[in-house]
Amino acid sequence: MWRNYLTVSMRVLTKNRTYAAINIAGLAIGLAACLMIFLYVRYETSYDRWLPDSDRVYQVQSVYTDAATGEVRRQQGSHGVIAGPLAKDFPQIEAITRADGEAPVFLQGGEATFAPMVLADEGFFRILQLPFLHGDPAAALRGMDSLVISRSEAIRRFGTDNPVGRIVTAVRRNEQYSLRVTGVFQDIPRNSHLSLTMVGRMSDRDAAECSWSCVNGSVYLKLRPGADPDEIHRQMPAWEKRNIPPVGAGSGRVNEGDAYDWRLVKIGDVHLSGAEGAPERPGNDRVTIATFTIVALMILAMASVNFVNLATARASQRAREVALRKVLGANRRQLIVQFLGESLLLTAVALLLALALVELLLPTLSAFLGTDLSLHYFGADGILLPALALLCVVGLAGGLYPAFHLSAYQPAAVIRANRSAAEPRGTGRLRSGLVVVQFAVSIGLIVCTVIVSAQTRFAREGDLGYRRDGLLQIGNMQRGQIIAQTDTLIRAIARVKGVSEVAGSSITVASDTTLMRPIVVPGRAKPMMLGWYSVHPDFFAALDVDLLAGRALSRRFANDDGFVPYDSADRTLAGERALARRGLNVVVNRAAAKQMGFSDPQSAVGNQVLADQGEPGVLPLTIVGVVEDSRFRSLRQPLEPMIFYDGGIYRSLVVRYQSRNGEAVARDIGGLWKRLAPDLPFQFDYADAALAELYRTDAARGQAFGGFALLAALIACLGLFGLASFTAERRTREIGIRKVFGARVRDIVRLLAWQFSKPVMLSNLIAWPVAWWVMRDWLNGFDARVPLGPGPFLLAGAIALAIALGTVSGHAIRVARLNPIHALRYE
Repeated sequence: MWRNYLTVSMRVLTKNRTYAAINIAGLAIGLAACLMIFLYVRYETSYDRWLPDSDRVYQVQSVYTDAATGEVRRQQGSHGVIAGPLAKDFPQIEAITRADGEAPVFLQGGEATFAPMVLADEGFFRILQLPFLHGDPAAALRGMDSLVISRSEAIRRFGTDNPVGRIVTAVRRNEQYSLRVTGVFQDIPRNSHLSLTMVGRMSDRDAAECSWSCVNGSVYLKLRPGADPDEIHRQMPAWEKRNIPPVGAGSGRVNEGDAYDWRLVKIGDVHLSGAEGAPERPGNDRVTIATFTIVALMILAMASVNFVNLATARASQRAREVALRKVLGANRRQLIVQFLGESLLLTAVALLLALALVELLLPTLSAFLGTDLSLHYFGADGILLPALALLCVVGLAGGLYPAFHLSAYQPAAVIRANRSAAEPRGTGRLRSGLVVVQFAVSIGLIVCTVIVSAQTRFAREGDLGYRRDGLLQIGNMQRGQIIAQTDTLIRAIARVKGVSEVAGSSITVASDTTLMRPIVVPGRAKPMMLGWYSVHPDFFAALDVDLLAGRALSRRFANDDGFVPYDSADRTLAGERALARRGLNVVVNRAAAKQMGFSDPQSAVGNQVLADQGEPGVLPLTIVGVVEDSRFRSLRQPLEPMIFYDGGIYRSLVVRYQSRNGEAVARDIGGLWKRLAPDLPFQFDYADAALAELYRTDAARGQAFGGFALLAALIACLGLFGLASFTAERRTREIGIRKVFGARVRDIVRLLAWQFSKPVMLSNLIAWPVAWWVMRDWLNGFDARVPLGPGPFLLAGAIALAIALGTVSGHAIRVARLNPIHALRYE
């Protein structure tokens, strides 16, 4: 019996090659898209779950709420000082550790290089149990000279994966010191929020820096078995009042706990928590993952709809076959099994083709999304079982309705009618409804793709408050090796051919550095947290930032100079006290002036506010100028109110060059750097490239979305092509009669085109509201965004209509040109 079923199924497929090819192609595309999205979703949800005890390891994230605007900013980083008080007051915590980023200069083989390094507590590897290749993880950070490195870093620096005991020389704070390799861990997989290549021991001095005044590094903890993190969250408000000391700010007192909250996030959920993390390991969010999952299901559903549409259309041609089978003794159950078998066979062929497509396209998708997607058939991460599940679900779901539909034909009615074709009432409406659903999905995906592309282009090309092209940024200016040479370097770079402006700054384009200070405005009891950045007087000219009122900073005014020596604690304290006595001139941006309560930029000039310095006392700030707002970070982040002062020490240099050859300018500046700071590597980037990197993930996801929209449109076209072919074939005699009565070719084409245009136009009524709702929420994640106007929706509708008309027009024209004599002889 089964052999007979298989034989009949093969004959049906080979006899109707066009029908089989369309169904297999559509199903293969749908299955391939679904499998690739499945691999991506599984990859994104697998972050850090490979770590031992990952269900008990948590990251302490900080949540900052701006009291003035209500904006909430969630960070993976935290106040390092929080670790001790947490461990002391919460017995649920089994162990706790902290880590902070560092980039010392390594001297090796006569060459100075940077290496991203993390300084951590001794118990770091007891909580984050990375797979060690050499050394003891429990004792690897016991000594202050300990250095633990990854396998790839060991090979790169020492030529072997086991350099335990080897010594390297590092330079930090302008002092040389030695580090001894005590361990080597396996390279961390890409599906981790951790970005570790070198880990050293954190000193007491490092641990004491900033205290409660800044977010510095990360804090991880392990809870005891059965401990509930929500219980800790409930006790946190009272814990904050007990442990965070208030500090003076003008006439009032502020507490860091008033602006910050802390949340425990399971380490496996950090990647999808939506909190800001390391730029080299950008996070994701659950909404994006859910969106991709829904897209996969919709594309798969479209492929199944094609199968149902074409199967029910062809079913009417198999009415006599079903009648004869029933007359010869076949019961309905046998017919259902036969037709479901045909569906499963067709789906199996499509699945094999889909797996081949996945093998070919997965590397491209992985590169687009910046992931390490891979295809395995067997094992815990194998795709064989999900693929077989898809085979059963799609084969049965796609074939179930046609099977029951076909097996319901009554032999007597079919044979009495003496025809090979029969179609129950309502079947045509079902097919039209399914076409509406297909094109609604396609239109919705096209709308989303257009809006995502527009927002990404706006982020890259929109007005950010400064001129981004022709701007070069040089880092590491806060290093001890170069601080004393800052002014000399600035003057030397200004003389380089092609350079028009150069200035120092503590804030740069695409910066991940946030420096804030409590500011008290006279007449307001509560202080506000504003950005606090040291800039060279030529900074605004170099970036081409508009001056709205007052003047820029200048070295001609004594109170514009906010330099405080940082060579010793005593001199620093004395300098800060002297600065507090005389006051400091500053420039603010429009957002800061507005937040301070000034009605316009001009009214802010000449006014004085107070900055809290802690022990040195309150620093009076006189506003001498107001500049236009500038966006140095992602558009997803709120515009930052900023105060600019000239502290004489900067983190970076910004160089405006007019030459078309930016590489030549960078090369010349690199030569100057090498002469002035031979032991400090020269690092730079271009502002426009740094901005593009901010939106690389968004752009890649947008391109992936566009690719899936194209696939959806292709599947819809395949289905429409098959239906158009079938409809044209069935209406051949009708068209012949119309031509005999005077209908022209264009009248016939218009008739058939209108039949298929109606469901496509109706699809817009379904797709537009859903796409508007989804894109509104997505755009609301940006502080600055493109308007959600009617353009993308009308464009998507026009594209879908053009696709539909292009698909059916060929059949319509061919049938309309048939000789009526041949048409009337049809059947």
